[in-house]
Amino acid sequence: MSQSKGPGKEKFEELDRKNREALLGGGEKRIEQQHAKGKLTARERVHLLLDEGSFEEMGKFVMHRSKDFGLDKEYYLGDGVVTGYGTIDGRLVYVFSQDFTVFGGSLSETHAEKIVKIMDLAMKNGAPVIGLNDSGGARIQEGVVSLGGYADIFYRNVMASGVVPQLSAIMGPCAGGAVYSPAMTDFIFMVENTSFMFVTGPNVVKTVTHENVTAEELGGASAHSTKSGVTHFSCANEAECIAQMKKLFSYVPQNCEDTTPRLPYTPGNERRPILNDIIPANPNQPYDMREVINGVVDEGSFFEVHKNFAENIVVGFARLAGRSIGIVGNQPASLAGVLDIDSSIKAARFVRFCDSFNIPLLVLEDVPGFLPGTDQEWNGIIVNGAKLLYAFSEATVPRVTVITRKAYGGAYDVMNSKHIGADMNYAWPTAEIAVMGAKGAAEIIFKKEISEASDREAKLAEKVEEYTKKFANPYKAAHRGYVDEVIYPDQTREKLIRAFQMLENKVAVLPKKKHGNIPL
Repeated sequence: MSQSKGPGKEKFEELDRKNREALLGGGEKRIEQQHAKGKLTARERVHLLLDEGSFEEMGKFVMHRSKDFGLDKEYYLGDGVVTGYGTIDGRLVYVFSQDFTVFGGSLSETHAEKIVKIMDLAMKNGAPVIGLNDSGGARIQEGVVSLGGYADIFYRNVMASGVVPQLSAIMGPCAGGAVYSPAMTDFIFMVENTSFMFVTGPNVVKTVTHENVTAEELGGASAHSTKSGVTHFSCANEAECIAQMKKLFSYVPQNCEDTTPRLPYTPGNERRPILNDIIPANPNQPYDMREVINGVVDEGSFFEVHKNFAENIVVGFARLAGRSIGIVGNQPASLAGVLDIDSSIKAARFVRFCDSFNIPLLVLEDVPGFLPGTDQEWNGIIVNGAKLLYAFSEATVPRVTVITRKAYGGAYDVMNSKHIGADMNYAWPTAEIAVMGAKGAAEIIFKKEISEASDREAKLAEKVEEYTKKFANPYKAAHRGYVDEVIYPDQTREKLIRAFQMLENKVAVLPKKKHGNIPL
């Protein structure tokens, strides 16, 4: 008795071809329009991000469920978002990529369910989540259902925070509720001239406040990378944006229980004579802290974060003897390296990320204090400066500080001092560790003697020199054990490599509590 044969491979291939056409929504024209805007499609972005052939799509046949306001006449497989998993340099990652050509990338009930599913899988399996956002916001036709979908995603963002790294790329307009999910992720990337983030768009702003502002001025990559600090990276195009995301990914672990990635490293001569010539003879003359960073870390490994925002502090990732570390450094070339509101927030957030994911911290200190003025005081420098103090104090990863020059006042305490839990503190011979600058201190301490002197200028100069000899050097702090060693600049790299190796198995025992109450 003969058996009937199955449809055969040719039939399956034909069915698959038709399904793939349906996945595009019959949208060759829509894809062309996306390219005309200088933008890649949702799928092109995913394939550019992941290792070739590694992407496994999930939920490709999902369609929206709402039938109101004409939605019953338009159905697209996938419902405007591509979700799944794959690898970057062989490491597992979960990804979603919104498709603006389908209902403007708007978020529906099923669209949200697809994103939630991969976020749940990411937490269960301990792998990062990358979101490629290109959405006009909630799908208005679905009402509260779409709002509930956003809340489901927000909740996962919070639950995943500190568990797995979360990266967001803004690849187009991102408005209304769509901006809050990226805001709760660890790092945000934006593309110049094609991506925007705002809670309310230019038209609403004009209606309510009568301000005439373009989308780019209100929420473009330039505005958010320089003024608000919302985005960490501003990229010239989408290809550069994805390349930058992959580079950052190379510095971070898979999850909070994983260790940082390491590259092969062959020890050699770790002395760096170039460091001896960076600090100017004049203590009031600026220099670029990036020169110190590049002289200390593995060649070409420094990857700066938040480069264009709060430029008086420098933060970023680098490698030291092949191992990933986080770096925070005052920048004397901008505002003399003082701490202000923006720099405190910028550094605090970076420190907390590094602490969440076992990334050791190196602090390069040259800080004359906090920025004075009514603008700073009225906008909360006290509570915002305390954020950085709090972030360092709660960090349990290996923490090493190098004082290159000034360490004055409360800023000395805040910048990872021994007193707030730093493991190793070094100082260069040029370090000045004191309550304040020598001139200001002399004017206060010796006020009476100076005022009674026949030559006040000469007396002031004499007292400034006296104070300088006593306090404007690292040895007073070293005598008390606040500085572990005074080192020559060219020894710095060698000392740091050994210190971080020594601290590799550090374990911190913390008081039992639910969580602290950071001064937000």
